[in-house]
Amino acid sequence: MNIIEAIKTRASTRAFLDRTVDKVIVEKILDAAKWAPSSTNSQPWQVAIVSGEQQQLLSAKLLAAAEAGQAPNPDYPHYPTEWKEPYKSRRFSCGMALYTALDIQRDDKQKRLQVWHDNYRSFGAPCSLLFFIDAHLGQASWFDYGMFFENVMLAAQEYGLASCAQASLSEYPDIIRQHLGDHYSDKQLICGLALGYADKAAKINSYRTEREPLDAFCQWFD
Repeated sequence: MNIIEAIKTRASTRAFLDRTVDKVIVEKILDAAKWAPSSTNSQPWQVAIVSGEQQQLLSAKLLAAAEAGQAPNPDYPHYPTEWKEPYKSRRFSCGMALYTALDIQRDDKQKRLQVWHDNYRSFGAPCSLLFFIDAHLGQASWFDYGMFFENVMLAAQEYGLASCAQASLSEYPDIIRQHLGDHYSDKQLICGLALGYADKAAKINSYRTEREPLDAFCQWFD
C-alpha cells in the first residue's frame, strides 16, 4: 500500500470480524514498526501481545472493574483537567459522530455506557497489543514511542488489518500488570491497540472524523 494512502485511510475501527490474526503477521508488523527513530537509538518500546483465552480473561477483569465503578488509576494523566477551545469542540464533535452513527441519543446514558465498556473488550478484536515503557525514561522517549506506535498502525494497513488506539486500556494498569506477571511489574502502561479485520458492515465503522485544513495549524516564515 502507498504510504500516503495508508496514512489517509487509517481509521479507528471499533467492530471486528471473528477472524484470528496470524501470529506471523503480528510479528511482521512489529518487526517493521521497530525501525521508528528514537533518541540515541534508545528504542523504548515494549509490547505485550494478548489474544485467545488470555485476552478474554483480561477483558473480563477490566470490564468487572469498570462495571463495579472502580476508579481508574492510569500511570499518567490522559486528559487535561479542563478542556479549552478548540480542543473542547473537536472532542464534542468526535463523540457526536460516534453516537450519531449508532443512533444513540444524547440522553441515553445506558447505551453510551455500553459503547464505552466495549473498549475493555477491545471492540471484539482478536488481538490486543499493550504498550509499556520503563518508568524512569523522560518525555523524549514518549515522543519516540509515538512514532513507533504510528508505525504499528500503518504497517497493519499493509496486511489488511484495522486497528484502534485505546487509552482506555491503560485506565487500570495494576490489573493488567498483575495479569501479565512480573515482566511488566515495574513498567508504565501507555495504551493499548485493538488489532484485527474490520467488520465493514458495522454501523460504528461507518463514520470518519474530520481534520483541520493546513492553514489552521501551519504557518510559513520565509
